[in-house]
Amino acid sequence: MQFIENKTFDELRIGDSAELTRKLTTQDIELFAVMSGDVNPAHVDEAFAKSDIFHKVIAHGMWGGALVSAVLGTELPGPGTVYLNQNLSFLRPVGLGDTVTVRVTVKDKASEHHHVTLDCLCLNQSGETVIEGEAVVIAPTQKVRRPHVVLPEVHLHERAARFQDLIHATASLPAVPTAVVHPCDPLSLQGALEAASQGIIIPILIGPRSKIEAIAQEIGRPLTDIRIVDVPHSHAAAEKAVALARAGEVGMLMKGKIHTDELLAPVVDRKTGLRTERRITHVFTLDVPNYPKPLMISDAAINIFPDLAAKRDIVQNAIELGQALGVACPKVAVLSAVETVTPSIPSTVDAAALCKMAARGQITGGVLDGPLAFDNAISRSAAQSKGIVSDVAGDADILIVPDLEAGNMIAKQLIYLAGADAAGLVLGARIPIVLTSRSDGVMSRLASAAMAQLFVHRRAAELSL
Repeated sequence: MQFIENKTFDELRIGDSAELTRKLTTQDIELFAVMSGDVNPAHVDEAFAKSDIFHKVIAHGMWGGALVSAVLGTELPGPGTVYLNQNLSFLRPVGLGDTVTVRVTVKDKASEHHHVTLDCLCLNQSGETVIEGEAVVIAPTQKVRRPHVVLPEVHLHERAARFQDLIHATASLPAVPTAVVHPCDPLSLQGALEAASQGIIIPILIGPRSKIEAIAQEIGRPLTDIRIVDVPHSHAAAEKAVALARAGEVGMLMKGKIHTDELLAPVVDRKTGLRTERRITHVFTLDVPNYPKPLMISDAAINIFPDLAAKRDIVQNAIELGQALGVACPKVAVLSAVETVTPSIPSTVDAAALCKMAARGQITGGVLDGPLAFDNAISRSAAQSKGIVSDVAGDADILIVPDLEAGNMIAKQLIYLAGADAAGLVLGARIPIVLTSRSDGVMSRLASAAMAQLFVHRRAAELSL
């Protein structure tokens, strides 16, 4: 066990010194900004920093001051030290990647109140002084030796950053005419209008006009130049939206305040709906803290106990969405409870069959592996510990779950326990359907709409070849 130990006033001698060395990282800057609230763009905005006086991202000045405090409080004099005064002069900037050595040296002692004056010096990797100053402290009079506290791990996550990337990817694409089905609550209407303002969709609002206009007034968003199709209720809104899609007037649907079953009922109608030869399936796309890329999960919302044929379509739909989002060859992990084919666990047999179907060209565009347990699919170390050699294990883009119950639980656990943000689409119909939960915020709706727009334009490009 490591300990920290102080030097008492009586033990201190003029010229005693202690130091620490720290390399400045992006995480240091972000942690200091989060802790202090100092979001000066010189520290946190790379584009601005390049145009600023130092032409690079630099540390907060008091980051160096905090390191001085750390030496005083843990090394010299150490535990029991009371700060009285500190002056610092900042002579040079500290940039990302710079290594700073912080040194404090006892300069003077005053016995009456156990005051100690220390010179404080911070040097960069070139030996140049970046900060200098002087501290006055009350030195401890009692010996202290304590176990070194193990600090908690800190994980920084920029909320919905990968969703922002999806939205930015749509900037050059034409907006897609979109039937917004029964946008009769503030969130669904605001999500649709925000997607319109960012050039993702051209909304056609379908529902009771009076309700839609009242909600628009409530949220302070004008409906100028926006088409409203007045229908009496949500069921009629769903039917009208499907009719517009069949007529080619819209390129995607967006769910408003309407139950999923009610929205999909006219979609799956075999005579007047939007069915194709492909199974209709749902794909969650999650921005998960500590996972390095978007993670797709299918099917967690529509197909309850899919058979092998349905799973083939679930996989193919997810692969095509992954390609639309910019993943050239998505890595697909077919999940089960174990990573070996076990006849008593049917999902392992299905996983093996799906991999063979991919090898024979019945599933295209991605690379599959399975069965894989969840940990092996998303963690390289977990896969390595099991001796699994795979291009997919530990680096999956897509997780294919055994059934809706498993998928829904995985997705909801990532959302509510791991802080993931979620977006969702229904695929396999003639056009994609933006399907979000009624509790999802505007960003989730924007990301879902952006995914649908990317999907529509990729499919149009493929058909034109």
